[in-house]
Amino acid sequence: MIKTVFIPFLLFSFSSFADDYFLNMKGQPTQGGLIIAQTNANAQVKINGKKAYKTDDGYFMFGFGRFAEKPIQLAITFAGTTYHATIPVTKRQFPTEVIDGLPPSKVTPPAEVYAQIKADNIKVGKARSFIDARKDFLEPFIWPANGRVSGVYGSRRILNGKPKRPHYGMDIANKTGTKVVAPASGKVRLAETGMYYTGGTIILDHGYGLTTTFMHLSKVNVEVGSYVHQGEKIGEIGMTGRATGPHLDWRVNLGKKTRLDPQLLIPKNPLPKHSD
Repeated sequence: MIKTVFIPFLLFSFSSFADDYFLNMKGQPTQGGLIIAQTNANAQVKINGKKAYKTDDGYFMFGFGRFAEKPIQLAITFAGTTYHATIPVTKRQFPTEVIDGLPPSKVTPPAEVYAQIKADNIKVGKARSFIDARKDFLEPFIWPANGRVSGVYGSRRILNGKPKRPHYGMDIANKTGTKVVAPASGKVRLAETGMYYTGGTIILDHGYGLTTTFMHLSKVNVEVGSYVHQGEKIGEIGMTGRATGPHLDWRVNLGKKTRLDPQLLIPKNPLPKHSD
């Protein structure tokens, strides 16, 4: 038997019940949005035709990238019946950032660093490839640092007149040495101090493919393989790598390809003031 549920509107939370089957979803189905869903523990879930990773109590995730336009198709099979749900994506208007007067090396890297850039990308890809059966992603996320939001997800960047890729992070500007904490508990998958683009860089794994990345750090206070709890210090804001001022570039990824908007995961106000 096949049953279809169509969800034609922007949602924050949604519940669908049919007999003993259920589907709960929370999140923002917009470009850059993450949806955390739960269904029956023994149900089989497919997202756009591919088997989804699911916790032992039925939680799973999916997200919409910066350029997403097509809806997500869910197929959930429970007790011999397959239920279909269509989750449309809401398009957003993103700002354009124009930055002039940068040194040429800040716009186009010299050929002699290409090998390092390639090696850095391999490390990052490996760090984002784990599918750990941990449910740290269910913690409500907090701000990783205090400061002013100086850059937003999805913005188009024109550097010295040259159009570049959109910005995929949330920039939090503050003085060098400002504490950076884990926005949710997780395992350290990458801890580097000298990456070409991002300088001091940490990647935390929050389970089932969800990772957060922290860039341009002046200090890295964790080691690969260690486990950190939400609110625990992991590093300090800096301007290492190709940064033009002290700030934290914070990013969220689901798997290797889906880049999400960190600001959609946190409260509007930053952390309570803390001492370093």
